[in-house]
Amino acid sequence: MAATGHAVVDIDFPDEAADAAKPPVAPVPYVLHFADLSYSVRTRSKGGGGGLLPSSSSGHRRLVASAATPPPPAPTSSGSSSRRTKTLLDGVSGAARAGELLAVMGASGSGKSTLLDALAGRIARDSLRGAVTLNGEPLQGRRLRAISAHVMQDDLLYAMLTVRETLRFAAEFRLPRALSAERKRARVDALVDQLGLSRAADTIIGDEGHRGVSGGERRRVSIGTDIIHDPILLFLDEPTSGLDSASAFMVVQVLRRVAQSGSVVVMTIHQPSTRILGILDSLLLLSRGRTVYAGTPAGLKPFFAEFGAPVPDNENPAEFALDTIREYEHQPDGAAPIADFNVKWQHSSSASFAAVDNNNNNKLMPLELAIAESVSRGKLVAGSGGTGGGSAVTVPTFANPPWTEVWVLIKRSFTNTGRMPELFVMRLGTIMVTGFILATIFWRLDDTPKGVQERLGFFAMAMSTMFYVCADALPVFVQERHIYLRETAHNAYRRISYVLANAVVAFPPLVLLSLAFAVTTFWAVGLAGGASSFLFFVLIVLASLWAGSGFVTFLSAVVPHVMLGYTVVVAILAYFLLFSGFFITRDRIPDYWIWFHYLSLVKYPYQAVLQNEFGAASRCFSRGVEMFDGTPIGRMPEAMKMKVLEAISATLGTNVTADTCVVTGADVLAQQAVMDISKWKCLLVTVAWGFFFRVLFYVVLLVGSKNKRK
Repeated sequence: MAATGHAVVDIDFPDEAADAAKPPVAPVPYVLHFADLSYSVRTRSKGGGGGLLPSSSSGHRRLVASAATPPPPAPTSSGSSSRRTKTLLDGVSGAARAGELLAVMGASGSGKSTLLDALAGRIARDSLRGAVTLNGEPLQGRRLRAISAHVMQDDLLYAMLTVRETLRFAAEFRLPRALSAERKRARVDALVDQLGLSRAADTIIGDEGHRGVSGGERRRVSIGTDIIHDPILLFLDEPTSGLDSASAFMVVQVLRRVAQSGSVVVMTIHQPSTRILGILDSLLLLSRGRTVYAGTPAGLKPFFAEFGAPVPDNENPAEFALDTIREYEHQPDGAAPIADFNVKWQHSSSASFAAVDNNNNNKLMPLELAIAESVSRGKLVAGSGGTGGGSAVTVPTFANPPWTEVWVLIKRSFTNTGRMPELFVMRLGTIMVTGFILATIFWRLDDTPKGVQERLGFFAMAMSTMFYVCADALPVFVQERHIYLRETAHNAYRRISYVLANAVVAFPPLVLLSLAFAVTTFWAVGLAGGASSFLFFVLIVLASLWAGSGFVTFLSAVVPHVMLGYTVVVAILAYFLLFSGFFITRDRIPDYWIWFHYLSLVKYPYQAVLQNEFGAASRCFSRGVEMFDGTPIGRMPEAMKMKVLEAISATLGTNVTADTCVVTGADVLAQQAVMDISKWKCLLVTVAWGFFFRVLFYVVLLVGSKNKRK
């Protein structure tokens, strides 16, 4: 895979001797052309200052179309806010070709990442002016996502997977199901060699708490996950950021080989070393959204020499160019003199970078034919398995069917979490400690009025605790959010597949936790009903954990910050407990709050366990004089209580003795007003809540994860 020259990456692995005898095949010609790209954001200034105007629904900035706008109004004497637009891209044009490595450079805030997002289709179509074409055809939508990859600046990887496993799971997502497992493994092994990761292949990625690969190796793994399917277009945001010079050089070498395999590679880079500059094919320098230089690295010296600021000998031309641009940016006109000179330079230059000459245009294939030809040569474009002979090919939106995606997501999640058993042990320990405390406090409750009240307290605490312990699911998606966004941005898998896999992975631990809690508390507290009652208790605890897990998972998608999420979870669960029917029964809740009672997640499991415990008609919870407990008569001598019973018997015309059952389980249920829904319906409703919140989770992912600037 460590190809040199123009060689196509092939997964067929033909006979090496025969392959060596064949002349090298030139890559399919692709030209990514962008013309007059302009993009602005609306800002809010106060007294001449400014900041990006926040969106009403998120912490992201509001992005608007770059239409012609009037100049900002002068600030009033009162210092009131005014709105203006800030231009991030201002008529940027250029081209990137297959087999070449284009680097976009500039100081912070120059528009590098914005330009990369524009080329990668990560800016809403109606907000970006200008055109982006591949082989002369507009590039957008599903086709762009299928044939491209975007490597973000941060390394978004699962910490407990090894390098080889990370790439293998990426291959499972991006390579088609029709490709055999052996060929997928061969592709992964070849990519490991190409990325220079052979020595670290079986080392975990690692994080702050687990030692893993180095920063440079992690960066190459991130690149590998996005080039596993050998995309035609590859966009990288600061791939050398935070790396030492040797690691940065190795990363750029890898990208150079990817470009030579027939891909169009566009990367942003802050300040390349002389060695890195020597392997770049083209440069595009930006300043405040304008192009100040477009050409080859070798053209920097003649460009600045003619501009009147010659590059000193033995100095890195890129560093000199950036320093010169920064000096001009501090002037009132900014880098406009260099940008204006660049326009003249481009018009006078016979080898203009921004224009594709007519001869090259005549050699370009129509895009569909070019994609078909690339696939026939072995490029793994979305795994279409297209046809050869230059015929058109339809690139599928996703490489695999949903069930394959779900299975791979489940395997990856279990592999990652299986290497952190301490997480489940902590959850199990929390449940066991909670059960132990409740069991010892409510030890062997008797069938008396006090026992009834204590049972009610136990059930309220037990069921609400099941929801509170589910709060540990909150950080899961918050931590995985950026990995999910990166993988779904270019259709590695469907959103519904992620939701289904998330639910499947979450369920098995809940079964063990519910069994552990039930075993710890059921017999210790002295709950009645035998095996059938115990089984129902396990089921309702499991249903509560399922509903609570779904609720917290949904909130994790709505509230992206962990601490804020915990605050919201605790507050809402407290409201659920308040309206569950324990503190105030259903028939006593005011009409204007009764709707919240039926929305309370705690209501249904609480009612279910009450009916499970007090449902036996023959069971008595108050006999004879026990009815006076908690009343002034209850403090009288026993003889006096018996006389009161005799008086009651005479008044009622029936014999009420010390052994007469006064309050049955049905009476307790009536007092608590929990007879509106049966216990099995309560179980079904609780389970339904779990599914409902996962549907909402999917809706939030569908609506709120567009991976685009507006």
